[in-house]
Amino acid sequence: MSEIEENSYSRNKLIDYLSLNPIDVEICDVTLRDGEQTPGVVFTKEEKMNISNELDSIGVDIIETGFPVVSSDEKDTIKQISNMGLNSRTCCLSRALSSDVDSALDCDVDMVSIFVAISDLHLIHKYQKSCEEMISCALDTIEYAKDHGLEVRFAAEDASRTDIETLKNVFLRAQDYRVDYVSLADTVGILNPSTTYYLVDEINKSVDTPICIHCHNDLGMATANTLMAAEAGAKQLHTTVNGIGERAGNAALEEVLMGLMVEYNIMRYDTTVLTELSRTVENYANITPPVNKAIIGKNAFSHESGIHVMAILENPRTYELFNPELVGGKRNLIVGKHTGIKALKGIINSMGYSMEHDELCRLKNKVKNCTDIKHGISRERLEDMVRDIKMHDL
Repeated sequence: MSEIEENSYSRNKLIDYLSLNPIDVEICDVTLRDGEQTPGVVFTKEEKMNISNELDSIGVDIIETGFPVVSSDEKDTIKQISNMGLNSRTCCLSRALSSDVDSALDCDVDMVSIFVAISDLHLIHKYQKSCEEMISCALDTIEYAKDHGLEVRFAAEDASRTDIETLKNVFLRAQDYRVDYVSLADTVGILNPSTTYYLVDEINKSVDTPICIHCHNDLGMATANTLMAAEAGAKQLHTTVNGIGERAGNAALEEVLMGLMVEYNIMRYDTTVLTELSRTVENYANITPPVNKAIIGKNAFSHESGIHVMAILENPRTYELFNPELVGGKRNLIVGKHTGIKALKGIINSMGYSMEHDELCRLKNKVKNCTDIKHGISRERLEDMVRDIKMHDL
């Protein structure tokens, strides 16, 4: 039995549900497009190619490589990525314009994502056009792209603030134009897990075309919403590495993949390189994730409390959902304010040292009085303390 299966022992009802309603998903990572819309973030061509290689090594199904009409350099980069020989399919963004589709064709991508907004808010204040005018433009562009051999995803921007009957109608019409996917964009992150499930389920009842979900994190629920969309029947899940993206970002790739593994037993992605990929994107974007960021944060596998440390030394599963190695991380046992004698002894022993009780008491006092304690005591500093005590006893 795998570690994840062992961690699922208390989820019998969900497992029974999933055996009757298995989740069938694919990942479309949009780091290179939506992630680059993070204020101040610009990836070079080489950086985009490196990120694409790492996404491909994980097994990400689709890589959204960019928006080719942005610039000639962007177009060239997308074309180079499309011709790297990746196992992942490539996708790029397109407005509801045949000229945008021509740019996508020039880039040799497998899929084009044609988007329009049909919410009243966007129709009035962005397009100054009627809903029917925008739908007509979208359908013409879909037809043009399909006639030129492209896989087509039709995305309703601001879908979460669009009348649901309008969404059903436009998706049914797009289905008649042989669209390959219909996509729901929670553009301002207004959904919660319950409303996400309802929206996806309602659309799923009306159309036969696979559904995509694209969640923003304005309320901090992008990952939860993405997983709930999958449970409701969404096929394609959109993510970005480290959850970067405009404003509060998008659903984080590392969180979605580990959520799929732990909650739904989807094991086909190589999660062991997630931390390495996170550091790559952190370096390229110059954005450091919070220390308590799930999966890849500096503190994701750090333990200071004496009770926790003692339990971890006995069996890591007591305070870790999964081993850090599963995501390419490392466990970090921190000596600090909350470290007791027993935990300190366990840490010292794990470092290859042995100390008598009185020595441990002196070491504990040194730790408590150390000016570094606000930030935790590093392994090197702790070793210096141990050596000082040992030398004093000679």
